[in-house]
Amino acid sequence: MGKTKKKHPKKRTAAFKEGESKELVEAPHSFIIHRGLPCPYITDLTLDFRKIMEPFTARELKEKKMNRIKDFVAVSSYFHVSHMGIFNKAATQLSFKVLRLPRGPTLTFKVHQFTLARDVISLSRKQYVDEEIFKYSPLVIMNNFTGEGKHLKLMTHTFQNMFPAINITQTDTATIRRCLLFSYNPQNNLIDVRHYSIQVVPVGLTRGVKKLIMGQIPNLAKCEDIADFIMQEGNASESEAEADENSQVILPQTLKRKGNLEENKSAVQLYEIGPRLTLQLIKIEEGLLTGEVLYHDHIIKTEEEKEHLRKMIEKKRKLKEQRKKQQAENRARNLKEQKKQQKSNQKSTENEAVNGNGDEDASDADDDDAEYYKQEVGEEPDEELFKSSVSSSRKRHTLPPHNLKKSKKMKIDKKLKKNSS
Repeated sequence: MGKTKKKHPKKRTAAFKEGESKELVEAPHSFIIHRGLPCPYITDLTLDFRKIMEPFTARELKEKKMNRIKDFVAVSSYFHVSHMGIFNKAATQLSFKVLRLPRGPTLTFKVHQFTLARDVISLSRKQYVDEEIFKYSPLVIMNNFTGEGKHLKLMTHTFQNMFPAINITQTDTATIRRCLLFSYNPQNNLIDVRHYSIQVVPVGLTRGVKKLIMGQIPNLAKCEDIADFIMQEGNASESEAEADENSQVILPQTLKRKGNLEENKSAVQLYEIGPRLTLQLIKIEEGLLTGEVLYHDHIIKTEEEKEHLRKMIEKKRKLKEQRKKQQAENRARNLKEQKKQQKSNQKSTENEAVNGNGDEDASDADDDDAEYYKQEVGEEPDEELFKSSVSSSRKRHTLPPHNLKKSKKMKIDKKLKKNSS
């Protein structure tokens, strides 16, 4: 059978970019990973934070010990990743770093407290978890981020840019299913992070009517007629009993959930789904985990010290570039020397092979002729007979093999005639 042609795989980059939409390309994507000491709670916290960042995050991102930060940075442009969050577990504390790819800055937070999503849900009186709500990005709410200081503005812009921007005039209200709250306390410089699911329920309806509208089957065991079930008193709806007038809004659009109609009143209810985080901004660096320190919560430096640090950083950068250049030159020179050495070794092995094969062929021919003479004549041949033939073969190694055998046979025939006479 003939050889089958190998099918060349298609380039993934072209296939990936053809199927992308404009919304997908422009949306901020993220990597959420954890480093440092192993801890099962930190692993669960990382997975919970990935749920917050959905749908534009790598939910099933696999991490290995051999992976470095530069490995994730190298593939970030291919997947349109704009931010990376790192939970780093040290011996004394837990930190959370937010990196703006590909050139920085880097914000470092100290994690004072955290609560996993499963613990938050288990403590809630009403547990409401629906996987459909994670198909849309959360609504980001920034509370009390006012005050002097560039670090507050940078921190606010960083949190907002981690999620897609919302256009009020074009946004579909049905896609707003979650909200993420960042609440800043200027007294202790702590940031509380809370994650909620949003539920919109109609108001002005009794509980019986609401059940019928929502498609639930009512229990009519104590009622003679369905009218008794609908008109019974003291049976207000849950949205009116639990929500005050401040949480009631007039819907600009009709939602998919039954009973929520346009221009009708509905109550907005929040259910916390976790996780909870309490953060404190410690440091802001200019680059990716390196570079000039723009802000530090504990250490305050003078202008002279900052200028000295800038000079030291610039000196280290130039020294690093010089070393890279020197290493590249050394590699090129070593590669050139290796090629020369390989060529010289190859020539020497070829010469040795040619010389060695000539000697072996001569010795093999000498042994074969001596054995043939012994079988035909019945006695040992003279030493001079085959020495001369060997020497002539060495001198005239360019003769064809059949001419060499013919000359040897003639000498043997002459010797036989001489002995017979």
